[in-house]
Amino acid sequence: MYHKCVKQVLVTGVLSFLQRRARRLIIDSRLPFLEGRFGIVVPLDSISSFSNRWSYGFAFGAVSTTVLLLFSENYVPFTVPPWAKAIVYLVGALEVGLVYFPFFACLSTPCRLAGSILGILYSLTWIIVTVWDAATCPSGEILGKYQKVISQWPRILSLIFLLGRFIYMLVKDARIRLQLEQEHHQALHVKRLLSRASEQSKPLSWFQRNVYEWDPFFKFPNRIIGTLIISLIGLYMMTLADYSLSDVVFDRLDNWKNTLKHVTTSCNQTEALGLMIPQLEEFIYVARKSWLATTVFASNLRLWKGQKGFLPERFHKPRSAVSVASIARYSGWQIAFTLWGYLIVHFIHFLFALLFAYLLVLPIKHGNVLNMLSSLGIILLTIGLVTALIILQIVLVQVFFLQDKMSPTDKEKPLALNNRRAFHCFNYFFFFYNVVMGISICIVRLMFSIIAGTWLVSRIDRTIMQRGYEKMDQDKSAWIPFFSDRIQASLICGNKSETNRIRAFACAM
Repeated sequence: MYHKCVKQVLVTGVLSFLQRRARRLIIDSRLPFLEGRFGIVVPLDSISSFSNRWSYGFAFGAVSTTVLLLFSENYVPFTVPPWAKAIVYLVGALEVGLVYFPFFACLSTPCRLAGSILGILYSLTWIIVTVWDAATCPSGEILGKYQKVISQWPRILSLIFLLGRFIYMLVKDARIRLQLEQEHHQALHVKRLLSRASEQSKPLSWFQRNVYEWDPFFKFPNRIIGTLIISLIGLYMMTLADYSLSDVVFDRLDNWKNTLKHVTTSCNQTEALGLMIPQLEEFIYVARKSWLATTVFASNLRLWKGQKGFLPERFHKPRSAVSVASIARYSGWQIAFTLWGYLIVHFIHFLFALLFAYLLVLPIKHGNVLNMLSSLGIILLTIGLVTALIILQIVLVQVFFLQDKMSPTDKEKPLALNNRRAFHCFNYFFFFYNVVMGISICIVRLMFSIIAGTWLVSRIDRTIMQRGYEKMDQDKSAWIPFFSDRIQASLICGNKSETNRIRAFACAM
């Protein structure tokens, strides 16, 4: 990767020479022949850019395998002390950013001709190197004979897409030189949000009613699309590694089981251990099958409309520095949380599959259907009785301890007690029962919290902390300021006839 930094410096130097600075500096008076050249090359506008969204996404896809390499320490050519690992990760991330900088710079530069030509050359270089590496050394220790082909095809596909995009940019620039395209989708989107509900009411299809109702004028920013593509490729790589490593782990368990079986046959005083061998074989078989079996944007619109009631109060007016810093944190954290969420959810599903196999499948396989049905019936009967007693309390209060409706058209009885003395007796006796039942309900609540918390680890837009403790949820703290700042920056519209209404809408935010 180090020799590619030289090419990056050359490409960046050419683009910087063609880029003129907006402000004059002291060096311009001393070197007037520069004419304001050597400006800052912006790789990606993460605040207000909605152009080349999928191109940026596939540029992130080309980076994805190298980004995933940062999760390991194999790329470090020397050993470092534990306290310096954070600095090593920072240096590695900066190196990755430098190597892949030309892709983003060639997409975002206003010098379309130079950007497209340099992008074509840089993409071709990467495609040739990647394909040659996969063709000459395709095998690996984990996935076998075609490891690099299996693991590198998303990256090659992304590079080919970028090559096609740069060719399209070159042809387009040759046909319409120096003409900038003005985007109108943000103005149309905000205008639609400000319009009355009757103007937006149209018959919805079944998919829109039950699955997802889209906005024809809304476009996700390029950072979101890049995050999505890296997350998908990361999940693909994680699934491959998971599938391969699980085979290695279960093969070692089989070897350990065979060794243990050999010990039991060679010794005469291991009867108890010998009885455990069939159960261990059954567990390994069930665990292997269960593990393989489990391998197999409403908040945005509410923020656009200025509805922040669903946010914690401390996030209604986040600090400016926190909001801007969240722009840099959000995508990286979302990718990491997605990968960790996959592993955690996979393990939880594995435990559920084991539980299902031992409680339902294995009893049927061993002919213990009656015992299984008896135990299942007792569990369901207990749950049914507890639920029935909870409903009974509500029905008794509804029938005997609430006053009659004040009007026949009322849907509910008023919040006014009737038969107070009887209610006090009812409350007294059910108090002791509710104490006992509260213990089991507490355990159920804890189980549901654990399950929901593990399933929502990768959902960075959802907090797993209770209301009032959202500050402890760092991922939520990164997501809300990021989207608040994104929404504020995206309300700039080029349609002058809508300026006043858009300005009023922005003030309402």
